[in-house]
Amino acid sequence: MVISPNFSWQEIDKLFLDMDGTLLDKYFDDYFWEQFVPETYAKKNGIDFTSAKTVLMNTYRSVESTLVWTDLDYWAERLGLDIPHLKKEIDHLVQIRPHVLPFLDHMKAMGKDLYLITNAHPKALAVKMDKVNIRGYFKQIICSQDVGVAKEQVEFWDRLQQLLPYDRTRTIFADDTENVLFSAKEYGIRHLVHIAKPSSKLATKYSTHFPSIASFGELPS
Repeated sequence: MVISPNFSWQEIDKLFLDMDGTLLDKYFDDYFWEQFVPETYAKKNGIDFTSAKTVLMNTYRSVESTLVWTDLDYWAERLGLDIPHLKKEIDHLVQIRPHVLPFLDHMKAMGKDLYLITNAHPKALAVKMDKVNIRGYFKQIICSQDVGVAKEQVEFWDRLQQLLPYDRTRTIFADDTENVLFSAKEYGIRHLVHIAKPSSKLATKYSTHFPSIASFGELPS
């Protein structure tokens, strides 16, 4: 059974919004790490694609949910590839998800404070904002690199409180990753929304733990 969001915007002062899979189509990242990087790695090292992908997927998993997982400089050194440059090579795949811009416009019109809260590395953020410049919607953009820990860690939300004081009972946070939402819940953020269709290429998968939407068009008006 789908858990639908149940709140009033009168209860909300601040919106914390994830980037990849929430505002932007996660297909870019999935394709980049699962197809484009393995192809490039295979060519550089003279091995077949299947072998390269197996090696890389195991390597990715070894640091998943940690700060280095999204650190482009770390991956550039570890893989011997110019990761920021490779992202630019396929930046035509960077796309805003459906209903995002009308939602952001509506929230601004309502006088809500919008913040982009992302695990993305600043260099990845720069590539994406160059393609879909939505910076102007946000009072502040905070990367996990600024905080010092990934959003999957409860400590992230405590440190964020020091950088950006917020009332956890009057803040709504939207993300496509359940582990991130669990950490926000443990910290005490009351209003949480799961994005059930982060990639245009994947089927919708609603959360059984959190209020869940396929697009921002499903939120209360």
